[in-house]
Amino acid sequence: MKKFIFSILVLLLVGMSAAAFYFYQKASAIKGDQANPDAAAQKEVEDIVSRAGKLIILPEGEVPTIATVSDPEKLKDQPFFAKAKVGDKVLLYQNARKAYLYDPVNNKILEVAPISLGTGTSAQGVDTTTESSNTPKEETEQ
Repeated sequence: MKKFIFSILVLLLVGMSAAAFYFYQKASAIKGDQANPDAAAQKEVEDIVSRAGKLIILPEGEVPTIATVSDPEKLKDQPFFAKAKVGDKVLLYQNARKAYLYDPVNNKILEVAPISLGTGTSAQGVDTTTESSNTPKEETEQ
């Protein structure tokens, strides 16, 4: 009887130790993510640039500002966003003055356009992933 109780206690101790270790690892991972919130955004930018770069030659030597299309209805009057849908990414290269509309679901470049850097303008319906001092505005040809 004593061996049975001792075996149960050992199993409980091992189980509680495993659970404590598991939750400690999870808490450490969460704490690590909170310590460097830009790491997730930087990884997302690298992933998007890598995937889009396999489809088209992207400008080298600069990191783009990435924006996500959140409301294509607000952008429908702009030709660049004619094919855009929720979740599409806009890669904005300020030095190269180019914008790329990328569909990460279908892994396609939908549009490429030159941009001009305007001050005080913003595109409604687009959420930026990285901060930018100027919000790029699309050039329209007439």
